[in-house]
Amino acid sequence: QVQLVESGGGLVQPGGSLRLSCAASGFSFNIHAMGWYRQAPGKQRELVATITSGGTTNYVDSVKGRFTISSDNAKNTAYLQMNSLKPEDTAVYYCNAPRGEILPPWYSWGQGTQVTVSS
Repeated sequence: QVQLVESGGGLVQPGGSLRLSCAASGFSFNIHAMGWYRQAPGKQRELVATITSGGTTNYVDSVKGRFTISSDNAKNTAYLQMNSLKPEDTAVYYCNAPRGEILPPWYSWGQGTQVTVSS
């Protein structure tokens, strides 16, 4: 059974940093790209960063230069290092395995981790 467990969120001041972790079980990182999504209140969930099994990364423009996605395939864990955080980064952050722009991701959502950027 696939399980995705996100952690590392919290309350941080603007300009601060957080590192999120996503522990996955039930499948291997070697077969899927992984991604970090976020959902702000009243908004649709959006994919903000992806990493392929080969290590190629991609970011949505709003986080480029501030966020870094990485993964440890041996531990089946993905990370999102978030620097220079802004209030508009406030959201619940989720990880999953993206499946293109139209199809939903491969697996059911985990509980997510709340990131709040506020002074």
